Amino acid sequence: MELMEIFGAYDLTGCAWSAAQLAGCDAKTVQRYIAIRAAGGNPYQRSARPKSIDPFLAKIEEKVDRSNGKIRGDVVHKDLVAMGFRGSERTTRRAVAAIKEAWRAGRRRVYRPWIPEPGMWLQWDWGEGPRINGRRTQLFCAWLAWSRFRVVLPAWDQTLGSLTACLDATLRIIGGAPTYLLTDNPKTVTVEHIAKIAVRHPQMVELGRHYGCVVHTCEPFDPESKGGVENTVKIAKADLVPTHANLRSSYASFAELETACANWAEQINTRTHRATHRPPIQMLAEERARLHPLPPEPYVLALGEERLVGDDRTIRWGDVRYSVPPGHEGSKVWCRVHGEELVIVGRRAAPWSGEGLDACAGPAAEAVLAELWRHKLSTPGRPRIAEEHYPDHPGGNGPRQPKPRPQTKAESRFLAIGPGAEAWLIEAAATGVARIRAKMARAIELASLLDPARVDAALGLAAVHGRFGEADLASICDHLARSSGALGPAAVADEKHSAQPGTASWAALRGKHTGHDPASTKPPH
Repeated sequence: MELMEIFGAYDLTGCAWSAAQLAGCDAKTVQRYIAIRAAGGNPYQRSARPKSIDPFLAKIEEKVDRSNGKIRGDVVHKDLVAMGFRGSERTTRRAVAAIKEAWRAGRRRVYRPWIPEPGMWLQWDWGEGPRINGRRTQLFCAWLAWSRFRVVLPAWDQTLGSLTACLDATLRIIGGAPTYLLTDNPKTVTVEHIAKIAVRHPQMVELGRHYGCVVHTCEPFDPESKGGVENTVKIAKADLVPTHANLRSSYASFAELETACANWAEQINTRTHRATHRPPIQMLAEERARLHPLPPEPYVLALGEERLVGDDRTIRWGDVRYSVPPGHEGSKVWCRVHGEELVIVGRRAAPWSGEGLDACAGPAAEAVLAELWRHKLSTPGRPRIAEEHYPDHPGGNGPRQPKPRPQTKAESRFLAIGPGAEAWLIEAAATGVARIRAKMARAIELASLLDPARVDAALGLAAVHGRFGEADLASICDHLARSSGALGPAAVADEKHSAQPGTASWAALRGKHTGHDPASTKPPH
């Protein structure tokens, strides 16, 4: 039986009983469908049957509204059972889910798509970085909105000084300053909220004025205002932080992490972006025309006090000398105290590698601000000198090894024999050997007659064993010729083989002649 046949039979006869005979159904069925059609209803939709939970729906709606759609179905079911509900928990859960869906539909938050303009927005955020020797690091992630250009810089902390250094380095890498600097609401940017209005940190306001930018904070829960940099943080952490997913090994030093961040940024910025179908490095070249120029000096109030690095690679802070890495002699650095550490910030070459980024960065990105070193604070009279800051001065505070510098032709000919000649001259001079020049001339004669390599080896052995006599060099050369160069280990006297006289040997000799054991307690016969 088709529903349209019932309607056609009724329209033809105008009688429910006659239409029922033509359609082959009961007259009550015809009357029911005709009544539904007359009321404008859907004859194919069944009418809802009354449910046992219907009397409690108003209470469920009240609880969902009071909890802002967060209440659970099992909690509602306990309250309904106490009110006399005899249905199952499954029935309650279905009713709560339906009411929650209706509640969210009436309160759905709709946001407008954000279309960035060139030269307007630079967004930044922080992410947790890898640990280096058990110490935590932070990843400063910046995103130029229109060109999708990304910058990732590692830092030890999220303090205002580190933030200032990272922002200055980022602006000089991209080659200009945008109109707005957008971030969320950290304590270094937002001091507090009054009536949901963010109160800016005074230092950040001064930083914006220094670079000609407006520091702006995003609206909470707005994916369009800062979603780009959030995605940058997510991708950077997934690629740079060692996990079981990327199988990246741990970092041995902070410089290694800096290199990894630079390589990652170069790879991301030279790859075609799926939203624009263009590499960000190409779009940055166009956007740079909309960026305004940067001041030659960084914002130094947050970096600390200015110091000048001396020729000894040290700076003075609180009457204490602190060493600085090589390459900053005669340049300015900025120092500040963070906790129990002295943070030294200065300019150095940008970590980017590759022709694409270097060609795009231009002269403004030749040197960027970076944290150079951290020292533990010390007191006057106790300087902080790091050995790695003096790779060209090995030996630390000990006496420096003298380096022979020939002044005459004879000295040049002697030192040209080899490193053994240098070692012989240094040891002979330190020992105070007499007639050194005559012995050097004798060595030159031997080198011209014999193999110079054998003479050089003989001079080295003479220096090690302290053989500086008139005939010692020739004797050692003869020994090397007979032994074909096969030498045993050097015999060096130490405390276990001392030449100091003692009584133990005499006691053993006395016991040997008298037949008495020195270790025995019985007197000899």
